[in-house]
Amino acid sequence: MKADNPLYLRKRSPTPAELLAIPWLQTLDGEALERAVADIRIALAEPGETICRAGRPVTYWFGVVDGLLTMSIDNDQGDTTTLIGITPGGWFGEGTALKREAYRYNIHALRKSAVAGLHVDTFHWLLDHSIGFNRFIMNQLNERLGQFIAARESDRLNSPELRVARSLAALCNPVLYPGVGQVLRITQQELASIVGLSRQRANVALQLLQSHGLIRIDYGCVRILDIAGLRSQARAAA
Repeated sequence: MKADNPLYLRKRSPTPAELLAIPWLQTLDGEALERAVADIRIALAEPGETICRAGRPVTYWFGVVDGLLTMSIDNDQGDTTTLIGITPGGWFGEGTALKREAYRYNIHALRKSAVAGLHVDTFHWLLDHSIGFNRFIMNQLNERLGQFIAARESDRLNSPELRVARSLAALCNPVLYPGVGQVLRITQQELASIVGLSRQRANVALQLLQSHGLIRIDYGCVRILDIAGLRSQARAAA
Protein backbone atom coordinates (compact mmCIF):
# COMPACT_ATOMS: atom_id res chain seq x y z
CA MET A 1 0.00 0.00 0.00
CA LYS A 2 1.55 3.25 -1.15
CA ALA A 3 0.64 6.63 0.32
CA ASP A 4 -1.20 7.49 -2.92
CA ASN A 5 -3.26 4.28 -2.78
CA PRO A 6 -6.80 4.76 -1.35
CA LEU A 7 -6.29 1.56 0.68
CA TYR A 8 -3.36 3.20 2.47
CA LEU A 9 -5.57 6.07 3.56
CA ARG A 10 -8.11 3.61 5.01
CA LYS A 11 -5.64 1.40 6.89
CA ARG A 12 -6.24 0.72 10.57
CA SER A 13 -5.06 -1.56 13.36
CA PRO A 14 -6.49 -5.11 13.35
CA THR A 15 -9.17 -6.29 15.76
CA PRO A 16 -8.49 -9.30 18.04
CA ALA A 17 -10.66 -11.46 15.78
CA GLU A 18 -8.69 -10.38 12.70
CA LEU A 19 -5.41 -11.23 14.41
CA LEU A 20 -6.71 -14.74 15.13
CA ALA A 21 -7.32 -15.16 11.39
CA ILE A 22 -3.61 -14.60 10.56
CA PRO A 23 -2.03 -18.09 10.62
CA TRP A 24 1.67 -17.18 10.82
CA LEU A 25 1.22 -15.20 14.03
CA GLN A 26 1.00 -18.58 15.77
CA THR A 27 4.67 -19.19 14.92
CA LEU A 28 5.81 -16.11 16.87
CA ASP A 29 6.32 -15.27 20.52
CA GLY A 30 7.94 -12.60 22.65
CA GLU A 31 9.35 -9.56 20.88
CA ALA A 32 8.68 -11.01 17.42
CA LEU A 33 4.96 -11.38 18.14
CA GLU A 34 4.73 -7.92 19.71
CA ARG A 35 6.52 -6.29 16.78
CA ALA A 36 4.39 -8.06 14.18
CA VAL A 37 1.08 -7.24 15.89
CA ALA A 38 2.09 -3.60 16.26
CA ASP A 39 2.95 -3.36 12.55
CA ILE A 40 0.02 -5.19 10.92
CA ARG A 41 -2.59 -2.96 9.28
CA ILE A 42 -6.00 -3.82 7.84
CA ALA A 43 -7.81 -2.12 4.96
CA LEU A 44 -11.18 -2.92 3.38
CA ALA A 45 -10.94 -3.20 -0.40
CA GLU A 46 -13.99 -2.63 -2.57
CA PRO A 47 -14.81 -4.96 -5.53
CA GLY A 48 -12.40 -4.25 -8.39
CA GLU A 49 -10.04 -2.20 -6.25
CA THR A 50 -6.30 -2.65 -6.74
CA ILE A 51 -4.21 -3.88 -3.82
CA CYS A 52 -0.89 -3.91 -5.69
CA ARG A 53 0.04 -3.23 -9.30
CA ALA A 54 2.75 -4.64 -11.56
CA GLY A 55 5.82 -2.40 -11.71
CA ARG A 56 5.30 -0.84 -8.28
CA PRO A 57 8.01 -1.49 -5.66
CA VAL A 58 7.03 -3.79 -2.81
CA THR A 59 6.11 -2.07 0.44
CA TYR A 60 3.96 -4.67 2.21
CA TRP A 61 3.50 -8.43 2.46
CA PHE A 62 -0.24 -9.00 2.08
CA GLY A 63 -2.83 -11.48 3.29
CA VAL A 64 -6.57 -12.02 3.04
CA VAL A 65 -8.49 -11.90 6.31
CA ASP A 66 -11.86 -12.11 4.59
CA GLY A 67 -13.04 -11.93 0.98
CA LEU A 68 -11.55 -13.00 -2.34
CA LEU A 69 -8.66 -11.57 -4.39
CA THR A 70 -7.25 -12.44 -7.80
CA MET A 71 -3.67 -12.37 -9.04
CA SER A 72 -3.36 -11.50 -12.74
CA ILE A 73 -0.91 -10.35 -15.40
CA ASP A 74 -1.40 -8.19 -18.50
CA ASN A 75 0.28 -8.94 -21.83
CA ASP A 76 1.56 -6.46 -24.41
CA GLN A 77 -1.82 -6.51 -26.18
CA GLY A 78 -3.62 -5.43 -23.03
CA ASP A 79 -5.24 -8.81 -22.38
CA THR A 80 -5.50 -9.96 -18.75
CA THR A 81 -4.79 -13.50 -17.58
CA THR A 82 -5.87 -14.54 -14.09
CA LEU A 83 -3.22 -16.71 -12.42
CA ILE A 84 -4.83 -17.65 -9.11
CA GLY A 85 -7.54 -16.73 -6.67
CA ILE A 86 -6.57 -15.91 -3.08
CA THR A 87 -8.98 -16.94 -0.34
CA PRO A 88 -9.14 -16.25 3.45
CA GLY A 89 -6.01 -17.09 5.41
CA GLY A 90 -3.84 -16.77 2.31
CA TRP A 91 -0.72 -14.59 2.28
CA PHE A 92 1.07 -13.81 -0.95
CA GLY A 93 4.05 -11.97 -2.41
CA GLU A 94 6.69 -13.43 -0.10
CA GLY A 95 9.04 -13.97 -3.07
CA THR A 96 8.68 -10.33 -4.09
CA ALA A 97 9.16 -9.20 -0.49
CA LEU A 98 12.26 -11.38 -0.07
CA LYS A 99 13.93 -9.78 -3.09
CA ARG A 100 12.51 -6.30 -2.42
CA GLU A 101 11.67 -6.04 -6.09
CA ALA A 102 8.75 -4.60 -8.05
CA TYR A 103 5.53 -6.58 -8.31
CA ARG A 104 5.25 -8.65 -11.49
CA TYR A 105 1.50 -9.08 -11.17
CA ASN A 106 -1.66 -7.22 -10.26
CA ILE A 107 -3.82 -8.03 -7.23
CA HIS A 108 -7.48 -6.98 -7.31
CA ALA A 109 -10.42 -7.55 -5.00
CA LEU A 110 -13.06 -9.72 -6.63
CA ARG A 111 -15.47 -8.81 -3.85
CA LYS A 112 -15.36 -6.63 -0.74
CA SER A 113 -12.34 -7.93 1.16
CA ALA A 114 -10.43 -7.31 4.37
CA VAL A 115 -6.74 -7.20 3.44
CA ALA A 116 -3.90 -7.32 5.96
CA GLY A 117 -0.46 -5.88 5.34
CA LEU A 118 2.89 -6.32 7.10
CA HIS A 119 5.55 -3.77 6.15
CA VAL A 120 8.42 -5.28 4.18
CA ASP A 121 10.97 -4.02 6.73
CA THR A 122 9.18 -5.92 9.51
CA PHE A 123 8.94 -8.95 7.20
CA HIS A 124 12.74 -8.99 6.90
CA TRP A 125 13.22 -8.36 10.63
CA LEU A 126 11.12 -11.47 11.37
CA LEU A 127 13.19 -13.49 8.91
CA ASP A 128 16.31 -12.42 10.82
CA HIS A 129 14.91 -13.16 14.28
CA SER A 130 12.31 -15.96 14.12
CA ILE A 131 12.94 -19.59 13.16
CA GLY A 132 9.20 -20.27 13.22
CA PHE A 133 8.53 -17.47 10.76
CA ASN A 134 11.27 -18.76 8.45
CA ARG A 135 9.69 -22.21 8.44
CA PHE A 136 6.32 -20.71 7.60
CA ILE A 137 7.79 -18.80 4.65
CA MET A 138 9.62 -21.92 3.42
CA ASN A 139 6.37 -23.89 3.48
CA GLN A 140 4.62 -21.05 1.67
CA LEU A 141 7.21 -20.97 -1.09
CA ASN A 142 7.11 -24.76 -1.48
CA GLU A 143 3.32 -24.86 -1.73
CA ARG A 144 3.28 -21.84 -4.04
CA LEU A 145 5.70 -23.55 -6.43
CA GLY A 146 3.43 -26.58 -6.59
CA GLN A 147 0.41 -24.34 -7.13
CA PHE A 148 1.95 -22.55 -10.09
CA ILE A 149 3.16 -25.80 -11.67
CA ALA A 150 -0.40 -27.12 -11.38
CA ALA A 151 -1.77 -23.88 -12.82
CA ARG A 152 0.57 -24.19 -15.79
CA GLU A 153 -0.61 -27.74 -16.40
CA SER A 154 -4.21 -26.58 -16.06
CA ASP A 155 -3.72 -24.19 -18.98
CA ARG A 156 -3.37 -27.25 -21.22
CA LEU A 157 -6.57 -28.91 -20.04
CA ASN A 158 -9.42 -28.71 -22.54
CA SER A 159 -12.06 -30.06 -20.15
CA PRO A 160 -13.90 -27.33 -18.18
CA GLU A 161 -14.74 -29.95 -15.55
CA LEU A 162 -11.09 -30.71 -14.90
CA ARG A 163 -10.09 -27.04 -14.90
CA VAL A 164 -12.79 -26.26 -12.34
CA ALA A 165 -11.76 -29.29 -10.25
CA ARG A 166 -8.16 -28.12 -10.17
CA SER A 167 -9.14 -24.56 -9.33
CA LEU A 168 -11.42 -25.64 -6.47
CA ALA A 169 -8.66 -27.83 -5.03
CA ALA A 170 -6.20 -24.92 -5.25
CA LEU A 171 -8.58 -22.44 -3.62
CA CYS A 172 -9.04 -24.83 -0.68
CA ASN A 173 -5.34 -25.63 -0.19
CA PRO A 174 -5.12 -26.00 3.62
CA VAL A 175 -1.51 -24.75 3.76
CA LEU A 176 -1.90 -21.65 1.59
CA TYR A 177 -5.50 -20.84 2.57
CA PRO A 178 -6.16 -22.18 6.09
CA GLY A 179 -9.17 -19.93 6.55
CA VAL A 180 -11.31 -21.79 4.01
CA GLY A 181 -11.84 -25.30 5.36
CA GLN A 182 -14.44 -27.39 3.52
CA VAL A 183 -16.76 -24.51 2.66
CA LEU A 184 -15.49 -22.27 -0.14
CA ARG A 185 -17.54 -19.08 -0.15
CA ILE A 186 -17.56 -18.22 -3.83
CA THR A 187 -20.20 -17.49 -6.45
CA GLN A 188 -20.29 -19.24 -9.79
CA GLN A 189 -19.45 -15.94 -11.51
CA GLU A 190 -16.40 -15.43 -9.29
CA LEU A 191 -15.21 -18.97 -9.93
CA ALA A 192 -15.72 -18.54 -13.68
CA SER A 193 -13.59 -15.36 -13.60
CA ILE A 194 -10.75 -17.16 -11.84
CA VAL A 195 -10.84 -20.26 -14.07
CA GLY A 196 -11.28 -18.28 -17.30
CA LEU A 197 -14.61 -19.77 -18.35
CA SER A 198 -18.07 -18.40 -18.97
CA ARG A 199 -20.49 -18.68 -16.04
CA GLN A 200 -22.56 -21.17 -18.01
CA ARG A 201 -19.61 -23.50 -18.68
CA ALA A 202 -18.46 -23.22 -15.08
CA ASN A 203 -21.97 -24.15 -13.92
CA VAL A 204 -22.03 -27.26 -16.11
CA ALA A 205 -18.62 -28.29 -14.73
CA LEU A 206 -19.79 -27.77 -11.16
CA GLN A 207 -22.89 -29.87 -11.77
CA LEU A 208 -20.72 -32.72 -13.12
CA LEU A 209 -18.39 -32.56 -10.14
CA GLN A 210 -21.41 -32.61 -7.84
CA SER A 211 -22.82 -35.68 -9.63
CA HIS A 212 -19.49 -37.44 -8.94
CA GLY A 213 -19.88 -36.74 -5.22
CA LEU A 214 -16.84 -34.47 -5.05
CA ILE A 215 -18.64 -31.24 -4.11
CA ARG A 216 -22.04 -29.90 -3.13
CA ILE A 217 -23.28 -26.62 -4.56
CA ASP A 218 -24.98 -24.38 -2.00
CA TYR A 219 -26.16 -20.80 -2.23
CA GLY A 220 -23.10 -18.55 -2.45
CA CYS A 221 -20.64 -21.33 -1.72
CA VAL A 222 -19.27 -24.70 -2.75
CA ARG A 223 -18.90 -27.40 -0.11
CA ILE A 224 -15.85 -29.58 -0.73
CA LEU A 225 -16.71 -33.23 -0.02
CA ASP A 226 -13.59 -34.88 -1.46
CA ILE A 227 -10.59 -32.62 -2.03
CA ALA A 228 -8.34 -35.62 -2.72
CA GLY A 229 -10.76 -36.65 -5.46
CA LEU A 230 -10.64 -33.19 -7.02
CA ARG A 231 -6.85 -33.29 -7.04
CA SER A 232 -6.59 -36.82 -8.42
CA GLN A 233 -9.02 -36.04 -11.24
CA ALA A 234 -6.94 -33.08 -12.35
CA ARG A 235 -3.63 -34.94 -11.95
CA ALA A 236 -4.87 -37.88 -14.01
CA ALA A 237 -5.68 -35.54 -16.92
CA ALA A 238 -2.44 -33.54 -16.79
